[in-house]
Amino acid sequence: MVSEITPQGSKSPPPAVLASAHSAEPTPKAAESKAAASPKVVAPKPIDIQFDPAKAQQNLAAAVNLLNEQMVSTKRGLGFSFDNATNGPVIKVSNTNTGEVIRQIPTADVLHMAHKIDDLKGILYNKVA
Repeated sequence: MVSEITPQGSKSPPPAVLASAHSAEPTPKAAESKAAASPKVVAPKPIDIQFDPAKAQQNLAAAVNLLNEQMVSTKRGLGFSFDNATNGPVIKVSNTNTGEVIRQIPTADVLHMAHKIDDLKGILYNKVA
């Protein structure tokens, strides 16, 4: 707000002139709305994803071997393997002294059932028909 009281020796323009000078400048809100009205949109660059199932299987086998080596070095009865019928990992907890399996995830019964279902695939679903 401009004060209308001025010292006698100073020559400042009348308040009407000051008000018109300030109205010529764009307000910050007007500048923001102008910038927001035209955002720059950049399309993402397409990427080519390569997946090799054989290499993934090799990496998984290497990881299982590494886990088993680490468990042997710590003298823990924990073993890791990969079951092809279920296409998933199998974890066994065993007694290190006797070798007895204390716990297996998934259980032996579940793995047995998965192997039987795998054997029946050709009978249950026939691609030729």
